[in-house]
Amino acid sequence: MKIKVILSILAFALYTNCHAQQKTNFDQWNSLIGEWQGSGNGQPGQGGGSFSLALNLNQKILLRKSHSEYASADNKPKVIHDDLMIVYCDMTGNPSKAIYFDNEGHTINYSIVYADKSIVLTSEKSANTPLFRLTYTLLEDEMLNTKFEMSNDGEKFITYIEGKSKKIK
Repeated sequence: MKIKVILSILAFALYTNCHAQQKTNFDQWNSLIGEWQGSGNGQPGQGGGSFSLALNLNQKILLRKSHSEYASADNKPKVIHDDLMIVYCDMTGNPSKAIYFDNEGHTINYSIVYADKSIVLTSEKSANTPLFRLTYTLLEDEMLNTKFEMSNDGEKFITYIEGKSKKIK
């Protein structure tokens, strides 16, 4: 019995030590870290807002906070949208996952793929829920294009909103 307890404690200590020393690599996000301000349009209408991307928790996660507003139009009230997204690393230290929350009550779990000048976040498949895709594309002069799309079949994505932002800090 004592051997089982000792082995269990040893296994837990090794597991904790291995994961505690995980080296993270947010290099693909370096150009996006900072504060951004922009405008865009889509189904909510014409709007503007700001967001920030910052490393947090001793550089173990990337935290995005976003605020946008869309003016009232066509008998629709003004829309204020706030969200929070956490990009986190897999067991190898690569930022391959994200979780998103907003003031409308949505929670989206994303997988991340990196391309030349783009970062593409695609939601995990879930029954009776559309797929979501969020794409950041770095442009010239510290500009960023952000596109949020939805798909019912996972093949044909329709743009819900798209906009351009300028890095301000």
